[in-house]
Amino acid sequence: MIDHAHDLACVRDATERLLTAVAEVDNASLAEPSRLPGWSRGHVVAHLARNADALVNVLQGRPMYASAEVRDADIERDAPRPLDVQLADLRESGARFQAAGDAPADWTRTVELRNGVTDSASRVPFRRWAEVELHHVDLGIGYELEDLPDEFTEREIDFLAQRFSGRSDIPATRVTDGTHAWRTGRTADEPEVTVSGPAAQLLGWLAGRRDGGALKARGGTLPKLPPL
Repeated sequence: MIDHAHDLACVRDATERLLTAVAEVDNASLAEPSRLPGWSRGHVVAHLARNADALVNVLQGRPMYASAEVRDADIERDAPRPLDVQLADLRESGARFQAAGDAPADWTRTVELRNGVTDSASRVPFRRWAEVELHHVDLGIGYELEDLPDEFTEREIDFLAQRFSGRSDIPATRVTDGTHAWRTGRTADEPEVTVSGPAAQLLGWLAGRRDGGALKARGGTLPKLPPL
């Protein structure tokens, strides 16, 4: 069962780690490319701030973004800002998200995210946790997939395996780190392919952050995953 209060605390901790790390860079470094194609580090930080506000909208029953075009324009507008402005925005938007999460609410209700995707309100804090952790890695400033909390890594693998489950363009696949196992891809009685390796590498492959070269595939080749 999802514990939204626990996940809100994890978001708070992850945000503090992110703020501390970003405070160590300078304006020139912030303008350099991130690990996300076409985005500078400033784009990543701006996206994280705007995503916090977007998830406040979700929790309060408003559309997540006015439109895809407005979302993209806001990120482009905010990306070039100097470090002190970016940090203040990231901190203040994160605080707004925490306040919205702390407000009394029916956490069993269904909420709508982007592109018509729906989910339980109780899962919104975990979704924010994933944004903060993975984009911290995307900044390329010393925080790697191997540094992620074990709980987050296990749960995000589970989340992504479920996201790709039932996809006809992905063979039935068993994913395992040697301790835990997940199934994804086409529904079948027995998986066609078993993908194994360290949890951080599995997460990197599922999340599109690594090419899977460090993983082993038995029963077929490593499945090609669609972009998130």
